[in-house]
Amino acid sequence: MRPTILASRPAALLAATALLLTFATPIRAEDKIMDRLITVSATGYAYAEPDQARLSAGVTAEADTAEAALSANTELMKKVVDGLKENGVDAKDIQTSNFHVEPRYTNPRDGTPPVINGYRVSNQVSILARDLKGLGGLLDKLITLDANQVHGLDFEVSKAETLKDEARKEAVANARRRAELLAAAAGAEVGEVVTIAEETGYGAPRPMAARMAKAEAAPIEAGTETLEARVTVTWKLK
Repeated sequence: MRPTILASRPAALLAATALLLTFATPIRAEDKIMDRLITVSATGYAYAEPDQARLSAGVTAEADTAEAALSANTELMKKVVDGLKENGVDAKDIQTSNFHVEPRYTNPRDGTPPVINGYRVSNQVSILARDLKGLGGLLDKLITLDANQVHGLDFEVSKAETLKDEARKEAVANARRRAELLAAAAGAEVGEVVTIAEETGYGAPRPMAARMAKAEAAPIEAGTETLEARVTVTWKLK
């Protein structure tokens, strides 16, 4: 039976060697315990007074023919644009935003189909007003220039992106405060920052409590703009 015993010794030796190799194999990165993380989103705010405004103005002219309607509209619109420039609006702040030609129809009561009896031409420009103190006078000027379409008055903060930095700082501070609160409640501590991301397209300026600003003519409420920033921050937990 000795040959049988001798034959089994290499097998035992191989098993022991394999066992040693198993314990000697280093732990792979994916086998390590993952870091504990906490992620918090928060919002910050900054406030600023608008320093410019955008509005649309235009004219509509009608005539029996498209050519006549276009000619009349062109004359009226040139008067509006020239008047805006004379009133201090820079040429680069005047931009055509809409131009439309459409037929004008009769509305027969006898049930017959409508018939074209003329044409209507509309032309509108977008205006950037950089002087809010003169905005009331500018609106009055547009009316005297025969602009029969004035609408879309929106106030803006020209340096909104820079002023929004304060809102970003506040958003990060709010996120940190909430993370520390939550971590402490769970018996942990906030460690180093892993990632910070700001939500783009979030927090467009919005008007707050209106402030009355007396212009040359009509009273204009410029108000205050709220600038918002929202961030999402991830920390390691200790």
